[in-house]
Amino acid sequence: MATTSPVSCVMHIGEVAGTVWRTLSDEGPVTLAKLVKMVDAPRDTVMQAVGWLAREGKVGFDENGRNRKIFLQP
Repeated sequence: MATTSPVSCVMHIGEVAGTVWRTLSDEGPVTLAKLVKMVDAPRDTVMQAVGWLAREGKVGFDENGRNRKIFLQP
């Protein structure tokens, strides 16, 4: 089994976070499911990138029943 260094994993998540940010900037609020389809990365990596952005206060979430949208914070 090949292993990946922690540094390269963090760099990859950071790159995907940039893609997520640009996607939200271009498209506006989208559901998490749609975001995963729009970003060319595995679902787990997209979710880690969303978590990274949320921790930095760059994204927010709007929950309406089962529908959860993610958006860029102003």
